[in-house]
Amino acid sequence: MNQEGRPTQPRAETSETSAYAPGTFTGNRALEVHEALIFEIGRNDFSGVDIDPPAPFTPRLGGLERKSEIGLPGLSEPETMRHYVRLSQKNYAIDLGPYPLGSCTMKHNPRLNEKMARLPGFGDIHPLQPLSTVQGALALMEQLAHWLLKLTNMEAVALSPKAGAHGEMCGMMAIKAAIAARGEAATRKVVLAPESAHGTNPATAAALGFSVRAVPAGPDGLVHPDAVAAALGPDVAAIMLTNPNTCGLFERDIVEIARLVHEAGAYFYCDGANFNAIVGKVRPGDLGVDAMHINLHKTFSTPHGGGGPGSGPVVLSSRLAAYAPVPFLRREGDSLTLVEQTEGAQSFGRMTAFHGQMGMFVRALTYILSHGADGLAKASEDAVLAANYVRVGLSDLMSSPFGNRICMHEVLFDDRWLKDAGITTLDFAKAMIDEGFHPMTVYFPLVAHGAMLIEPTESESLVSLTLFLATLRDLAFRALRGETERFLGAPYYAPRKRLDETKAARKPVLRWTKPGPVEV
Repeated sequence: MNQEGRPTQPRAETSETSAYAPGTFTGNRALEVHEALIFEIGRNDFSGVDIDPPAPFTPRLGGLERKSEIGLPGLSEPETMRHYVRLSQKNYAIDLGPYPLGSCTMKHNPRLNEKMARLPGFGDIHPLQPLSTVQGALALMEQLAHWLLKLTNMEAVALSPKAGAHGEMCGMMAIKAAIAARGEAATRKVVLAPESAHGTNPATAAALGFSVRAVPAGPDGLVHPDAVAAALGPDVAAIMLTNPNTCGLFERDIVEIARLVHEAGAYFYCDGANFNAIVGKVRPGDLGVDAMHINLHKTFSTPHGGGGPGSGPVVLSSRLAAYAPVPFLRREGDSLTLVEQTEGAQSFGRMTAFHGQMGMFVRALTYILSHGADGLAKASEDAVLAANYVRVGLSDLMSSPFGNRICMHEVLFDDRWLKDAGITTLDFAKAMIDEGFHPMTVYFPLVAHGAMLIEPTESESLVSLTLFLATLRDLAFRALRGETERFLGAPYYAPRKRLDETKAARKPVLRWTKPGPVEV
């Protein structure tokens, strides 16, 4: 702690480091600025903007007017900008370095996409505009839908889902509607999900009233037809299978699994989270898939998270096309219209207020058109190549749960190699932060103990990947040499230290309270 009681961070030992590292009055360390919470910066009784008192008016809130102070701090525009810019400098981002989160496909967001999304007619339209004024935007949606169907060899597409999990819900709602139309809603109440599935798969099924029956993975990390056959029955509505799976492996028996599922009268939902590995190489419709969501923010490079919003269109086979939600596009002569009502059709109805995320549609189509068919296939090949480069580069030090074999877009390691090192997967991941890298996905999938799932994507250059590999090798050597202190206290150089996760889970602090007076 420094003289003001603020925590100080250890510095890397370099020839330029002074032997004297003084504490500072502000708590800042040059460009590493200590930033208080916004409630600790502004005053509740102050407005950062001068606004004239309103002219007399009659309230129209029906007695719901606010009766007390709003409780928000008042900051000027410069103060507000500086606060959020300083906070942003404490975050990692895809524009700062590799983002190797497995099963997340954190690829580069091309700036061309952003330029196109800001064009007049795309960036400034409103969902309630007359359709006659947004024909260009509707034509873009039609073209995006066309290419999504081409890439998947499916019959219909629903563009309105706003995220991957939302897309899962859409696909499973179409399946539920199809089962009801067959008069089997009361009997087909089970959904099969592999043990390696994303957690959203069983969650979606449960949210729709299904019970979930787990399908075990084989010793090779794959789902085997005999395991599926053993789980199938007249009570099964669907299987939810990810391909490539979350172990980074292509499900080689997927066609046979689809045949078994269809023969049992059930439907095949494919989680499209890992579509980036096979775009332009494999069409899910050719594999027997009935429904699949596509994460535009993964496969087609639209931003994740704070740069979002997400978008999860769902493609449907001929078995399910009639049950697609509204709204959907319909061409009437030379114009396009959005069908907003089911009009007695078999559609399961509406999922969201409007048509989906227009900005994401623009970005995704820009990505598709700028790559072309050969470029999309090359991106998938490069994503697989990058993952295997990482696999080979670490295979002599780190253990693989299903053997050192060719993977798809991501490579999976477990923690057996750390057995005698005195550290855990979490400790290793935290040490990566000190080296300037975002950690890989840890402890998922659950079929690998202490899992470390790395997905480099096709965005990374050979130089970038080689530095990443060299860094992980150095950390692995340190771990195996018993340098536990390097890991157990990490991260040392991040703006904030490691969270006490047990205490945070058991005694979370969910609301800011004004600090008491400082004792001098």
